[in-house]
Amino acid sequence: MMLPVLFSIWGCVPEISKECVDMTNAASTYLGIMVGAIIGSVVSWWIYYRQKKTSVKQDHILSRINELEENHGDILKKLADFDEKHESYFDAMQELKRKMDSILSKTDTDSSK
Repeated sequence: MMLPVLFSIWGCVPEISKECVDMTNAASTYLGIMVGAIIGSVVSWWIYYRQKKTSVKQDHILSRINELEENHGDILKKLADFDEKHESYFDAMQELKRKMDSILSKTDTDSSK
């Protein structure tokens, strides 16, 4: 009931009021502006909603990537520590082998005399 009164301010809108024969240019313009504003608002809201949803997913992915990078750094540090220990054990075994070879060679030379 209120809608035809509002549209009567803008001119004759035959789609709404029965006394009209044809829509005026002014009413057509106002109706076009209103429909355009409604469609524009819906499209803008949809774009905002999609961008917000994408932004939230991107933030989640970036935080997960940061966590993985930290874990990767920790693993690399542990591997480096393991490699250092392995090298020191290998060097100690080489030294032990050299000493054993030295003792064995002394024993062989002492027994051959």
